[in-house]
Amino acid sequence: MTTEARTGLADPSSRSGWLQDARRLAWFTAKRLFALFVTVIIGVYLTIVIANMGGQVDELRMVQLRAQATEMVRADPAFFDLPAEERDRLIERQVQLDVERLRLDQPFILRSIDYLRRAIVLDLGRAEQMHSDAGARDVYSIIVERLPATLLLFGTANVLVFFVSVFIALSLSRQYGSKLDRAVIALAPSSAAPGWFYGIFLILIFAFLIPLLPSGGMVMVPPPENPFVYALSVLRHMVLPVAAMFISSIFVSIYSWRTFFLIHSSEDYVEMARAKGLPPRMIERRYILRPTLSPIITSFALMLIGLWSGAIILEQVFNWPGLGSLLFQAIGFRDTPVIIGSVVIFAYLLALTVFVLDILYALLDPRVRVGSAAEQS
Repeated sequence: MTTEARTGLADPSSRSGWLQDARRLAWFTAKRLFALFVTVIIGVYLTIVIANMGGQVDELRMVQLRAQATEMVRADPAFFDLPAEERDRLIERQVQLDVERLRLDQPFILRSIDYLRRAIVLDLGRAEQMHSDAGARDVYSIIVERLPATLLLFGTANVLVFFVSVFIALSLSRQYGSKLDRAVIALAPSSAAPGWFYGIFLILIFAFLIPLLPSGGMVMVPPPENPFVYALSVLRHMVLPVAAMFISSIFVSIYSWRTFFLIHSSEDYVEMARAKGLPPRMIERRYILRPTLSPIITSFALMLIGLWSGAIILEQVFNWPGLGSLLFQAIGFRDTPVIIGSVVIFAYLLALTVFVLDILYALLDPRVRVGSAAEQS
C-alpha cells in the first residue's frame, strides 16, 4: 500500500491538473458567454432598427396619436360647445403629452439605445395594441404567458426526435445495406421540407378527411376544469404539431447519426473489443455511442436551432398559442414593443442552445481544447 493510500491524501499533481482543467473550462465558459452576449446585443439592436424602420414608424405613430386624440376630444360631450380653435388646442395638448410620454420628441438613435438597454434586462415596456389573456399590457407578462406553450411543444418534439433517432440509427448501423437502411436513405431528402409544410397535410388528413384529431389550438373550448382531462386535451392537441416536426426531422437525423455509428464501428479499438468477445450491446454503448456523442449533440443542436426559427409559421398553422404565433400577431398589429420582446426571448433561447452545446462538447469530447496553446503547455 502506498503512502498516499495509507494517509488518504490525493496525488498533488493530479489535484493541480484537475484545478487547471477547471480554470480552463471556467475561462472557456466566460469567453463563450461574452461572445454570445455580444451576438445577442447585435441581433436585438438590428431588430429594434428594423422594427422601427429606422424611425419611420414614429411618423406613423404620430399620425395614430393625433387620430386617437381627435376622436377622444370630439367624442366627449363636454367639448361639444367649445370653439373649433379651443378643441384644436386640446388635441394638440393631448398629442404633446403622448409624444413626451413615448419620448418621440427625442432622436431615434438615443431611444434605440435606451430600448436596447431595457430589452437586454427584459424590461420590455408596455404593448401598444396587444394584451395578455389576463388583460395585462406589460410585454413581459404577455411573453411569459406564451413561453410555456412553445417550450412544451418544441421540447416534446425534440426529445422524441433525439431518442428515436439514436435508437433507430444504432439499429441500422447493425443492418447496413438492408431494405430498411435503404428506405431511410431514400427518405432523408424529405427532411428538406419544414414542419409546417407537413402540418398542412396532417391537418387535411386527420382533422378533415378523417376527423380524428383537432386541427389547431392547445386545449378544447371551453377548457376542462378537471386537471387530468385538461392534460389529456393538451396531449391530443399536441399530436399533429409534434408529428409534423417529427416527420420533418427524423429521417435526416437517423441518416446522419447512422453514418456516425458506421464510421466509428470500423475503428481499430472496436475491432479489438469484438476480438476480445465483448457483448455487442456493451461494444455499442462504450465504444461506438460514447465517442459519437459530441457530433450527435452538435447535429441535434443545429436541428433545434432550425426548429426554433420555424416556430412562427408552425404555431400559426396549428393556431398554437406560443411565442411564434405571438410574434406573427405582433407583426400584424405593428406592435413594436411586443415584436422586440419576442425577438429578445428567441435570441436568448438560441444563445442558450449554443452555449449548452459548447459546454457539453467540451465536457464530452476530451479532444476539445478549451484553452489556448500557451495555457495547455
